[in-house]
Amino acid sequence: MSPLLGHPIPAFSLQDDQGTTVTAKDFKGHWTVLYAYPKDSTPGCTTEACDFRDNLARVQSLGAQVYGISRDSLKSHTNFIAKQNLPFRLLSDPDTALLKALGAFGKKMMYGKEVEGIIRSTFLVDPKGIIRHVWPKVSVKGHVAEVIEILAGLSK
Repeated sequence: MSPLLGHPIPAFSLQDDQGTTVTAKDFKGHWTVLYAYPKDSTPGCTTEACDFRDNLARVQSLGAQVYGISRDSLKSHTNFIAKQNLPFRLLSDPDTALLKALGAFGKKMMYGKEVEGIIRSTFLVDPKGIIRHVWPKVSVKGHVAEVIEILAGLSK
């Protein structure tokens, strides 16, 4: 079980793809799905982003908003959004401050080697800013459907 469960999302101030500052206060008032992913325009990250895109109406019908977060630049995010027609915001965390606070940055295995990087993870934050569900080490296939299922149960 994640030590983050039942605790407020850590305080943060990051820019989104439009250069707008986003803070934890922007998560209050509705459910928020925050998914951490390694890199814009890579195969797994594109699949995950497009799955959130294709299911956004369902997520929104449950009263939730979606944000992606990586350490990519704002320009990279802007290009990724345009190329994939993504209708949600992407946060840039170049210093990995929020990613580390969430446990979504650290040692992981990649191609049989231990490397340090973003650990694909998803966090479900309630309207009061409390983390209600954590998916550490996400496998892309079927993940968005699982997020929707948990969100549907919690947002009633």
